[in-house]
Amino acid sequence: MTLSLNTVVLLYLVASICFIQALKGLSHPASSRQGNVFGMAGMTIAVLTTIALIFKLAPETAAGGLGYVLAGLVLGGGAGAVMAKRVEMTKMPELVAFMHSMIGLAAVCIAVACVAEPWAFNIVAKGEPIPYGNRIELFIGTFVGAITFSGSVIAFGKLSGKYKFRLFQGAPVVFKGQHMLNLALALGMLGCGIGFFITQSWTPFVLMTLIAFALGVLIIIPIGGADMPVVVSMLNSYSGWAAAGIGFSLNNSMLIIAGSLVGSSGAILSYIMCKAMNRSFFNVLLGGFGNAPSAAAGGGSAEQRPVRSGSPDDAAFLLSQAETVIIVPGYGLAVARAQHPLKELTDKLIERGVTVKYAIHPVAGRMPGHMNVLLAEAEVPYDQVFEMEDVNSEFGDTDVVLVLGANDVVNPAAKDPKSPIAGMPILEAYKARQIIVNKRSMASGYAGLDNELFYMDRTMMVFGDAKKVVEDMVKAVE
Repeated sequence: MTLSLNTVVLLYLVASICFIQALKGLSHPASSRQGNVFGMAGMTIAVLTTIALIFKLAPETAAGGLGYVLAGLVLGGGAGAVMAKRVEMTKMPELVAFMHSMIGLAAVCIAVACVAEPWAFNIVAKGEPIPYGNRIELFIGTFVGAITFSGSVIAFGKLSGKYKFRLFQGAPVVFKGQHMLNLALALGMLGCGIGFFITQSWTPFVLMTLIAFALGVLIIIPIGGADMPVVVSMLNSYSGWAAAGIGFSLNNSMLIIAGSLVGSSGAILSYIMCKAMNRSFFNVLLGGFGNAPSAAAGGGSAEQRPVRSGSPDDAAFLLSQAETVIIVPGYGLAVARAQHPLKELTDKLIERGVTVKYAIHPVAGRMPGHMNVLLAEAEVPYDQVFEMEDVNSEFGDTDVVLVLGANDVVNPAAKDPKSPIAGMPILEAYKARQIIVNKRSMASGYAGLDNELFYMDRTMMVFGDAKKVVEDMVKAVE
Protein backbone atom coordinates (compact mmCIF):
# COMPACT_ATOMS: atom_id res chain seq x y z
CA MET A 1 0.00 0.00 0.00
CA THR A 2 3.08 2.24 0.11
CA LEU A 3 3.71 4.82 -2.59
CA SER A 4 6.73 6.81 -3.66
CA LEU A 5 6.71 10.47 -2.69
CA ASN A 6 6.62 11.43 -6.38
CA THR A 7 3.47 9.36 -6.83
CA VAL A 8 1.92 10.97 -3.75
CA VAL A 9 2.61 14.44 -5.14
CA LEU A 10 1.15 13.42 -8.51
CA LEU A 11 -2.03 12.02 -6.92
CA TYR A 12 -2.43 15.14 -4.80
CA LEU A 13 -2.10 17.20 -7.97
CA VAL A 14 -4.85 15.12 -9.63
CA ALA A 15 -7.08 15.59 -6.56
CA SER A 16 -6.42 19.34 -6.65
CA ILE A 17 -7.44 19.50 -10.31
CA CYS A 18 -10.63 17.63 -9.40
CA PHE A 19 -11.40 20.20 -6.68
CA ILE A 20 -10.85 23.08 -9.11
CA GLN A 21 -13.14 21.40 -11.65
CA ALA A 22 -15.69 20.88 -8.86
CA LEU A 23 -15.77 24.60 -8.12
CA LYS A 24 -16.09 25.35 -11.81
CA GLY A 25 -18.95 22.89 -12.16
CA LEU A 26 -20.77 24.20 -9.11
CA SER A 27 -20.73 27.73 -10.51
CA HIS A 28 -23.76 26.93 -12.68
CA PRO A 29 -26.82 24.73 -12.01
CA ALA A 30 -26.47 22.97 -15.37
CA SER A 31 -23.04 21.63 -14.47
CA SER A 32 -23.53 21.24 -10.71
CA ARG A 33 -23.95 17.46 -10.79
CA GLN A 34 -20.72 17.13 -12.72
CA GLY A 35 -19.05 19.44 -10.22
CA ASN A 36 -20.18 17.24 -7.34
CA VAL A 37 -18.77 14.16 -9.07
CA PHE A 38 -15.41 15.90 -9.48
CA GLY A 39 -15.47 16.92 -5.81
CA MET A 40 -16.22 13.41 -4.59
CA ALA A 41 -13.57 11.92 -6.85
CA GLY A 42 -10.96 14.43 -5.67
CA MET A 43 -11.72 13.77 -2.01
CA THR A 44 -11.58 10.00 -2.52
CA ILE A 45 -8.16 10.28 -4.17
CA ALA A 46 -6.91 12.61 -1.43
CA VAL A 47 -8.08 10.36 1.42
CA LEU A 48 -6.70 7.14 -0.06
CA THR A 49 -3.40 8.83 -0.91
CA THR A 50 -3.08 10.21 2.62
CA ILE A 51 -3.68 6.77 4.12
CA ALA A 52 -1.00 5.33 1.84
CA LEU A 53 1.35 8.15 2.83
CA ILE A 54 0.84 7.32 6.51
CA PHE A 55 1.89 3.74 5.85
CA LYS A 56 5.01 5.00 4.09
CA LEU A 57 6.05 7.48 6.78
CA ALA A 58 5.12 5.42 9.86
CA PRO A 59 4.70 1.76 8.87
CA GLU A 60 5.25 0.52 12.42
CA THR A 61 2.21 2.38 13.80
CA ALA A 62 0.03 2.78 10.73
CA ALA A 63 -1.48 -0.69 10.82
CA GLY A 64 -2.69 -0.26 14.39
CA GLY A 65 -4.13 3.17 13.68
CA LEU A 66 -5.84 2.17 10.45
CA GLY A 67 -8.77 0.72 12.37
CA TYR A 68 -9.44 4.09 13.99
CA VAL A 69 -9.20 5.79 10.61
CA LEU A 70 -11.66 3.38 9.04
CA ALA A 71 -14.00 3.70 12.01
CA GLY A 72 -13.93 7.48 11.62
CA LEU A 73 -14.64 7.21 7.90
CA VAL A 74 -17.56 4.85 8.48
CA LEU A 75 -19.07 6.89 11.30
CA GLY A 76 -18.56 10.27 9.65
CA GLY A 77 -19.51 9.11 6.20
CA GLY A 78 -22.56 7.28 7.51
CA ALA A 79 -23.75 10.26 9.51
CA GLY A 80 -23.23 12.54 6.51
CA ALA A 81 -25.14 10.20 4.21
CA VAL A 82 -28.08 9.97 6.63
CA MET A 83 -28.23 13.74 7.12
CA ALA A 84 -28.02 14.39 3.37
CA LYS A 85 -30.80 11.88 2.76
CA ARG A 86 -33.14 13.23 5.41
CA VAL A 87 -32.53 16.99 5.29
CA GLU A 88 -35.27 19.12 3.79
CA MET A 89 -34.29 21.91 1.42
CA THR A 90 -35.61 24.45 3.92
CA LYS A 91 -33.14 23.05 6.48
CA MET A 92 -30.14 23.06 4.15
CA PRO A 93 -28.71 26.34 5.59
CA GLU A 94 -28.63 24.80 9.08
CA LEU A 95 -26.88 21.70 7.70
CA VAL A 96 -24.26 23.86 6.00
CA ALA A 97 -23.65 25.78 9.24
CA PHE A 98 -23.32 22.48 11.10
CA MET A 99 -20.74 21.22 8.59
CA HIS A 100 -18.76 24.44 8.93
CA SER A 101 -18.70 24.02 12.70
CA MET A 102 -17.34 20.48 12.36
CA ILE A 103 -14.53 21.66 10.07
CA GLY A 104 -13.56 24.35 12.57
CA LEU A 105 -13.63 21.91 15.49
CA ALA A 106 -11.55 19.41 13.51
CA ALA A 107 -8.93 22.10 12.88
CA VAL A 108 -8.76 22.86 16.62
CA CYS A 109 -8.47 19.18 17.56
CA ILE A 110 -5.65 18.61 15.05
CA ALA A 111 -3.81 21.67 16.34
CA VAL A 112 -4.10 20.42 19.92
CA ALA A 113 -2.72 17.04 18.86
CA CYS A 114 0.16 18.72 17.02
CA VAL A 115 1.09 20.75 20.08
CA ALA A 116 0.84 17.70 22.35
CA GLU A 117 2.83 15.28 20.18
CA PRO A 118 4.43 17.11 17.25
CA TRP A 119 6.71 14.16 16.51
CA ALA A 120 3.66 12.02 15.68
CA PHE A 121 2.99 14.34 12.73
CA ASN A 122 6.62 14.43 11.59
CA ILE A 123 6.86 18.09 12.56
CA VAL A 124 9.97 17.47 14.73
CA ALA A 125 11.87 14.58 16.22
CA LYS A 126 10.70 13.46 19.66
CA GLY A 127 11.90 15.79 22.40
CA GLU A 128 12.70 18.71 20.11
CA PRO A 129 10.80 22.04 20.25
CA ILE A 130 8.28 22.95 17.56
CA PRO A 131 9.86 25.27 14.95
CA TYR A 132 8.73 28.89 15.16
CA GLY A 133 7.18 28.78 11.70
CA ASN A 134 4.97 25.84 12.70
CA ARG A 135 3.95 27.64 15.87
CA ILE A 136 2.61 30.54 13.79
CA GLU A 137 0.73 28.09 11.56
CA LEU A 138 -0.76 26.30 14.58
CA PHE A 139 -1.79 29.64 16.08
CA ILE A 140 -3.59 30.69 12.89
CA GLY A 141 -5.26 27.34 12.32
CA THR A 142 -6.41 27.12 15.93
CA PHE A 143 -7.96 30.55 16.35
CA VAL A 144 -9.63 30.54 12.91
CA GLY A 145 -10.96 27.04 13.56
CA ALA A 146 -12.25 27.99 17.01
CA ILE A 147 -13.98 31.12 15.68
CA THR A 148 -15.49 29.07 12.86
CA PHE A 149 -16.82 26.44 15.26
CA SER A 150 -18.51 28.70 17.81
CA GLY A 151 -19.67 31.17 15.17
CA SER A 152 -21.22 28.38 13.13
CA VAL A 153 -23.03 27.05 16.20
CA ILE A 154 -24.64 30.46 16.71
CA ALA A 155 -25.46 30.69 12.99
CA PHE A 156 -27.06 27.23 13.18
CA GLY A 157 -29.31 28.37 16.02
CA LYS A 158 -30.29 31.61 14.25
CA LEU A 159 -31.04 29.79 11.00
CA SER A 160 -33.06 27.11 12.76
CA GLY A 161 -35.29 29.63 14.52
CA LYS A 162 -36.77 27.02 16.87
CA TYR A 163 -34.65 27.55 19.99
CA LYS A 164 -35.68 29.88 22.81
CA PHE A 165 -32.09 30.58 23.85
CA ARG A 166 -31.57 34.32 23.27
CA LEU A 167 -28.32 33.96 21.33
CA PHE A 168 -30.02 31.57 18.88
CA GLN A 169 -32.86 33.95 18.03
CA GLY A 170 -32.89 35.84 14.73
CA ALA A 171 -32.88 39.34 16.23
CA PRO A 172 -29.43 40.92 16.65
CA VAL A 173 -27.91 40.83 20.15
CA VAL A 174 -26.17 44.14 20.75
CA PHE A 175 -24.93 45.89 23.86
CA LYS A 176 -22.91 48.96 24.78
CA GLY A 177 -19.18 48.58 24.27
CA GLN A 178 -19.58 45.47 22.13
CA HIS A 179 -16.97 46.44 19.54
CA MET A 180 -14.48 47.51 22.20
CA LEU A 181 -14.93 44.15 23.93
CA ASN A 182 -14.31 42.34 20.64
CA LEU A 183 -11.18 44.43 20.08
CA ALA A 184 -9.90 43.73 23.58
CA LEU A 185 -10.47 40.00 23.18
CA ALA A 186 -8.78 40.02 19.76
CA LEU A 187 -5.75 41.76 21.22
CA GLY A 188 -5.74 39.33 24.14
CA MET A 189 -5.88 36.40 21.73
CA LEU A 190 -3.01 37.88 19.74
CA GLY A 191 -1.01 38.36 22.93
CA CYS A 192 -1.56 34.75 23.94
CA GLY A 193 -0.56 33.67 20.45
CA ILE A 194 2.70 35.59 20.80
CA GLY A 195 3.21 33.95 24.19
CA PHE A 196 2.75 30.52 22.63
CA PHE A 197 5.10 31.48 19.81
CA ILE A 198 7.84 32.42 22.28
CA THR A 199 7.42 29.72 24.92
CA GLN A 200 5.48 26.84 23.29
CA SER A 201 3.62 26.70 26.61
CA TRP A 202 0.17 25.17 27.01
CA THR A 203 -1.18 28.06 29.09
CA PRO A 204 -1.16 30.78 26.39
CA PHE A 205 -2.28 28.22 23.80
CA VAL A 206 -5.33 27.18 25.84
CA LEU A 207 -6.19 30.80 26.69
CA MET A 208 -5.87 31.77 23.03
CA THR A 209 -8.23 28.95 22.03
CA LEU A 210 -10.84 29.85 24.67
CA ILE A 211 -10.77 33.52 23.65
CA ALA A 212 -11.21 32.49 20.00
CA PHE A 213 -14.28 30.41 20.94
CA ALA A 214 -15.73 33.45 22.71
CA LEU A 215 -14.94 35.73 19.77
CA GLY A 216 -16.79 33.41 17.42
CA VAL A 217 -19.94 33.87 19.48
CA LEU A 218 -19.54 37.63 19.85
CA ILE A 219 -18.89 38.15 16.15
CA ILE A 220 -22.11 36.39 15.07
CA ILE A 221 -24.65 37.41 17.74
CA PRO A 222 -25.00 41.04 16.49
CA ILE A 223 -25.97 39.74 13.06
CA GLY A 224 -29.69 39.58 12.32
CA GLY A 225 -31.61 36.97 10.37
CA ALA A 226 -31.70 39.16 7.26
CA ASP A 227 -27.92 38.89 6.95
CA MET A 228 -27.61 35.13 7.43
CA PRO A 229 -26.82 34.37 3.74
CA VAL A 230 -23.66 36.46 4.05
CA VAL A 231 -22.76 34.80 7.34
CA VAL A 232 -23.07 31.32 5.83
CA SER A 233 -20.72 32.13 2.98
CA MET A 234 -18.28 33.93 5.30
CA LEU A 235 -18.11 30.98 7.70
CA ASN A 236 -17.50 28.80 4.68
CA SER A 237 -14.45 30.93 3.95
CA TYR A 238 -13.28 30.75 7.57
CA SER A 239 -13.47 26.96 7.56
CA GLY A 240 -11.31 26.82 4.44
CA TRP A 241 -8.62 29.05 5.89
CA ALA A 242 -8.62 27.00 9.11
CA ALA A 243 -8.00 23.85 7.08
CA ALA A 244 -5.25 25.57 5.08
CA GLY A 245 -3.53 26.74 8.27
CA ILE A 246 -3.47 23.21 9.67
CA GLY A 247 -2.24 21.96 6.28
CA PHE A 248 0.86 24.11 6.65
CA SER A 249 1.50 22.70 10.12
CA LEU A 250 1.20 19.13 8.85
CA ASN A 251 3.18 19.92 5.69
CA ASN A 252 0.25 18.47 3.73
CA SER A 253 0.00 20.17 0.34
CA MET A 254 -3.41 18.65 -0.38
CA LEU A 255 -4.94 20.17 2.75
CA ILE A 256 -3.36 23.53 1.94
CA ILE A 257 -4.74 23.54 -1.60
CA ALA A 258 -8.23 22.33 -0.64
CA GLY A 259 -8.45 24.79 2.26
CA SER A 260 -7.26 27.67 0.10
CA LEU A 261 -9.82 26.86 -2.58
CA VAL A 262 -12.64 26.78 -0.03
CA GLY A 263 -11.39 29.89 1.74
CA SER A 264 -10.93 32.01 -1.38
CA SER A 265 -14.18 30.89 -3.04
CA GLY A 266 -16.08 31.56 0.19
CA ALA A 267 -14.57 35.03 0.44
CA ILE A 268 -15.51 35.82 -3.17
CA LEU A 269 -19.04 34.57 -2.59
CA SER A 270 -19.28 36.67 0.57
CA TYR A 271 -18.25 39.75 -1.41
CA ILE A 272 -20.96 39.02 -3.99
CA MET A 273 -23.53 38.57 -1.21
CA CYS A 274 -22.47 41.84 0.42
CA LYS A 275 -22.95 43.72 -2.85
CA ALA A 276 -26.38 42.13 -3.21
CA MET A 277 -27.35 43.32 0.27
CA ASN A 278 -25.54 46.67 0.15
CA ARG A 279 -23.28 45.63 3.00
CA SER A 280 -19.61 46.35 3.63
CA PHE A 281 -17.39 43.31 3.12
CA PHE A 282 -14.93 44.44 5.80
CA ASN A 283 -17.73 44.95 8.31
CA VAL A 284 -18.81 41.38 7.69
CA LEU A 285 -15.25 40.18 8.14
CA LEU A 286 -15.00 41.95 11.49
CA GLY A 287 -18.51 41.06 12.64
CA GLY A 288 -19.48 44.70 12.80
CA PHE A 289 -22.61 44.53 10.69
CA GLY A 290 -25.97 42.94 11.05
CA ASN A 291 -27.81 45.63 12.95
CA ALA A 292 -30.83 45.13 10.77
CA PRO A 293 -33.88 47.13 11.77
CA SER A 294 -36.11 45.43 14.23
CA ALA A 295 -39.59 44.33 13.37
CA ALA A 296 -40.91 47.39 15.11
CA ALA A 297 -39.31 49.53 12.45
CA GLY A 298 -41.47 47.97 9.85
CA GLY A 299 -44.51 49.89 10.94
CA GLY A 300 -47.01 47.96 12.98
CA SER A 301 -49.87 49.38 10.90
CA ALA A 302 -49.27 46.89 8.08
CA GLU A 303 -52.45 44.96 8.88
CA GLN A 304 -54.51 48.18 8.97
CA ARG A 305 -53.55 49.49 5.53
CA PRO A 306 -55.89 48.48 2.72
CA VAL A 307 -54.63 46.05 0.11
CA ARG A 308 -56.22 44.57 -2.99
CA SER A 309 -56.60 40.86 -2.45
CA GLY A 310 -57.78 38.11 -4.75
CA SER A 311 -58.19 34.37 -5.05
CA PRO A 312 -56.01 31.78 -6.79
CA ASP A 313 -58.60 31.74 -9.58
CA ASP A 314 -58.15 35.49 -10.07
CA ALA A 315 -54.40 35.07 -10.20
CA ALA A 316 -54.67 32.17 -12.64
CA PHE A 317 -56.82 34.29 -14.95
CA LEU A 318 -54.25 37.12 -15.01
CA LEU A 319 -51.42 34.69 -15.65
CA SER A 320 -53.20 32.84 -18.45
CA GLN A 321 -54.10 36.09 -20.23
CA ALA A 322 -50.55 37.44 -20.10
CA GLU A 323 -47.95 37.26 -22.85
CA THR A 324 -44.96 37.53 -20.49
CA VAL A 325 -44.67 36.35 -16.89
CA ILE A 326 -41.74 36.61 -14.48
CA ILE A 327 -41.80 34.48 -11.32
CA VAL A 328 -39.89 35.65 -8.24
CA PRO A 329 -39.45 32.76 -5.74
CA GLY A 330 -38.55 33.37 -2.10
CA TYR A 331 -38.15 31.54 1.17
CA GLY A 332 -41.93 31.10 1.47
CA LEU A 333 -41.78 28.89 -1.61
CA ALA A 334 -39.12 26.74 0.06
CA VAL A 335 -41.05 26.44 3.33
CA ALA A 336 -44.20 25.33 1.50
CA ARG A 337 -42.24 23.01 -0.85
CA ALA A 338 -44.19 24.52 -3.73
CA GLN A 339 -41.53 24.17 -6.44
CA HIS A 340 -43.12 21.11 -8.06
CA PRO A 341 -46.65 22.58 -8.37
CA LEU A 342 -45.00 25.78 -9.64
CA LYS A 343 -43.25 23.80 -12.37
CA GLU A 344 -46.61 22.30 -13.36
CA LEU A 345 -48.16 25.77 -13.46
CA THR A 346 -45.42 27.19 -15.67
CA ASP A 347 -45.65 24.20 -18.02
CA LYS A 348 -49.36 24.92 -18.50
CA LEU A 349 -48.71 28.60 -19.11
CA ILE A 350 -46.00 27.82 -21.66
CA GLU A 351 -48.40 25.46 -23.46
CA ARG A 352 -50.74 28.46 -23.79
CA GLY A 353 -47.97 30.48 -25.42
CA VAL A 354 -46.96 32.50 -22.36
CA THR A 355 -43.28 33.38 -22.04
CA VAL A 356 -42.23 32.47 -18.49
CA LYS A 357 -38.98 33.39 -16.73
CA TYR A 358 -37.73 32.95 -13.17
CA ALA A 359 -35.90 35.85 -11.50
CA ILE A 360 -33.43 34.92 -8.75
CA HIS A 361 -32.02 37.42 -6.28
CA PRO A 362 -28.51 36.55 -5.00
CA VAL A 363 -29.76 36.30 -1.42
CA ALA A 364 -33.19 34.80 -2.07
CA GLY A 365 -33.87 32.15 0.57
CA ARG A 366 -31.52 31.69 3.50
CA MET A 367 -28.28 30.78 1.79
CA PRO A 368 -26.59 31.50 -1.55
CA GLY A 369 -28.07 29.40 -4.36
CA HIS A 370 -31.04 28.23 -2.27
CA MET A 371 -33.64 29.06 -4.92
CA ASN A 372 -31.54 27.68 -7.77
CA VAL A 373 -31.32 24.31 -6.03
CA LEU A 374 -35.07 24.25 -5.34
CA LEU A 375 -35.91 24.93 -8.98
CA ALA A 376 -33.35 22.39 -10.16
CA GLU A 377 -34.98 19.83 -7.86
CA ALA A 378 -38.27 20.46 -9.69
CA GLU A 379 -36.44 20.10 -13.06
CA VAL A 380 -37.07 23.68 -14.12
CA PRO A 381 -35.05 24.24 -17.34
CA TYR A 382 -31.93 26.27 -16.67
CA ASP A 383 -32.61 28.57 -19.61
CA GLN A 384 -35.74 29.83 -17.82
CA VAL A 385 -33.80 30.89 -14.71
CA PHE A 386 -32.19 34.35 -14.72
CA GLU A 387 -30.04 36.21 -12.23
CA MET A 388 -31.03 39.69 -11.01
CA GLU A 389 -28.67 41.67 -13.24
CA ASP A 390 -29.89 39.80 -16.33
CA VAL A 391 -33.62 40.13 -15.76
CA ASN A 392 -34.14 43.49 -14.04
CA SER A 393 -34.32 45.39 -17.33
CA GLU A 394 -37.27 43.24 -18.43
CA PHE A 395 -39.71 43.94 -15.61
CA GLY A 396 -40.95 47.16 -17.22
CA ASP A 397 -42.12 45.21 -20.29
CA THR A 398 -43.60 42.29 -18.34
CA ASP A 399 -47.35 41.74 -18.15
CA VAL A 400 -47.48 39.88 -14.83
CA VAL A 401 -44.96 39.25 -12.06
CA LEU A 402 -45.75 36.43 -9.63
CA VAL A 403 -43.97 36.86 -6.28
CA LEU A 404 -44.03 33.68 -4.19
CA GLY A 405 -42.91 34.09 -0.59
CA ALA A 406 -40.33 36.81 -1.33
CA ASN A 407 -40.30 40.08 0.56
CA ASP A 408 -37.17 42.16 1.11
CA VAL A 409 -35.67 41.31 -2.29
CA VAL A 410 -38.60 43.04 -4.05
CA ASN A 411 -39.12 45.92 -1.60
CA PRO A 412 -39.13 49.31 -3.42
CA ALA A 413 -38.03 50.93 -0.15
CA ALA A 414 -34.47 50.16 -1.28
CA LYS A 415 -34.86 53.06 -3.73
CA ASP A 416 -35.60 55.48 -0.88
CA PRO A 417 -32.37 57.12 0.41
CA LYS A 418 -33.93 57.38 3.88
CA SER A 419 -34.79 53.69 4.14
CA PRO A 420 -32.68 51.35 6.33
CA ILE A 421 -32.18 49.16 3.23
CA ALA A 422 -31.39 52.09 0.91
CA GLY A 423 -29.08 51.04 -1.88
CA MET A 424 -29.79 47.32 -1.58
CA PRO A 425 -30.14 45.89 -5.12
CA ILE A 426 -33.63 44.47 -5.58
CA LEU A 427 -35.65 42.70 -8.24
CA GLU A 428 -37.66 45.56 -9.74
CA ALA A 429 -41.00 43.76 -9.74
CA TYR A 430 -42.82 47.03 -9.02
CA LYS A 431 -42.28 48.07 -12.67
CA ALA A 432 -44.49 45.30 -14.09
CA ARG A 433 -48.00 45.99 -15.42
CA GLN A 434 -49.56 43.61 -12.87
CA ILE A 435 -48.06 42.12 -9.70
CA ILE A 436 -49.39 39.06 -7.90
CA VAL A 437 -47.93 38.46 -4.42
CA ASN A 438 -48.49 35.26 -2.48
CA LYS A 439 -47.83 35.38 1.27
CA ARG A 440 -49.27 33.75 4.33
CA SER A 441 -49.89 37.14 5.94
CA MET A 442 -48.83 40.78 5.80
CA ALA A 443 -45.92 40.13 8.16
CA SER A 444 -42.66 41.90 7.34
CA GLY A 445 -39.58 40.12 6.03
CA TYR A 446 -36.24 39.52 7.75
CA ALA A 447 -35.34 43.20 7.49
CA GLY A 448 -38.43 44.07 9.54
CA LEU A 449 -39.70 46.64 7.01
CA ASP A 450 -43.12 47.13 5.53
CA ASN A 451 -43.18 46.50 1.78
CA GLU A 452 -44.81 49.22 -0.34
CA LEU A 453 -45.10 46.78 -3.23
CA PHE A 454 -48.01 45.13 -1.42
CA TYR A 455 -50.06 48.35 -1.40
CA MET A 456 -49.65 49.40 -5.02
CA ASP A 457 -52.77 49.69 -7.19
CA ARG A 458 -51.28 47.16 -9.63
CA THR A 459 -50.66 44.57 -6.90
CA MET A 460 -53.04 41.77 -5.97
CA MET A 461 -52.34 39.86 -2.75
CA VAL A 462 -53.21 36.16 -2.67
CA PHE A 463 -52.95 34.92 0.91
CA GLY A 464 -52.30 31.34 1.89
CA ASP A 465 -49.77 28.53 1.84
CA ALA A 466 -47.74 28.78 -1.37
CA LYS A 467 -48.17 25.11 -2.30
CA LYS A 468 -51.95 25.16 -1.84
CA VAL A 469 -52.29 28.48 -3.68
CA VAL A 470 -50.19 27.34 -6.64
CA GLU A 471 -52.03 24.01 -6.82
CA ASP A 472 -55.31 25.93 -7.00
CA MET A 473 -53.85 28.10 -9.78
CA VAL A 474 -52.91 24.96 -11.71
CA LYS A 475 -56.48 23.71 -11.49
CA ALA A 476 -57.84 27.08 -12.62
CA VAL A 477 -55.62 27.35 -15.71
CA GLU A 478 -57.53 25.55 -18.46
